[in-house]
Amino acid sequence: MDDRMNNVQREIAEEFGLFGDWSERYQYLIDLGRKLPPLAPEDMIDANKVSGCQSQVWMVVEGDARRLDIRAISDSAIVSGLVALLLRVYSGRSAQEILDTDPQFIDAIGLGRHLSPTRSNGLAAMIATIKAHARRALDRH
Repeated sequence: MDDRMNNVQREIAEEFGLFGDWSERYQYLIDLGRKLPPLAPEDMIDANKVSGCQSQVWMVVEGDARRLDIRAISDSAIVSGLVALLLRVYSGRSAQEILDTDPQFIDAIGLGRHLSPTRSNGLAAMIATIKAHARRALDRH
C-alpha cells in the first residue's frame, strides 16, 4: 500500500482519537459530511446510486487506471461523513492503489463497532463500489 494512503488513514485515526466519546465522533462525521461539495443534479441519477445502502448515496468515479477521482454525497448526514472519509482515502489514487488498500481506519477508529448493521452494510457497499470502479479501470487499461 502507498505510504500516502497509510498516512491518510493514520491522520483519520488520530483525528477521531481527539474525541472522548461517540456522540462527539458522530458530530465530527456529520461536520465532515456537510463540507462535501454538492453533486450536480445530473449526477444524482440511478446509474450513480450505490446499491446496498439504506440511505441514498450517489457516487461518480472519473479517470483511468492511473488516477481515479471520486465525487459522492448521501442524503444522510452521517453517511455523508463516511463518504468524506472514503474520499480522503481513495479519491485521486491509482486503480491499483485503491485495490491494494483496505480501509483500516474503520477499525482503527472503532467505526465497525459503533455503526448500525444497515450503516455497516452501506459502508461495505460504498467500498465495494469504489473497488469495482478500480477493477474496471484496470481491465480497460
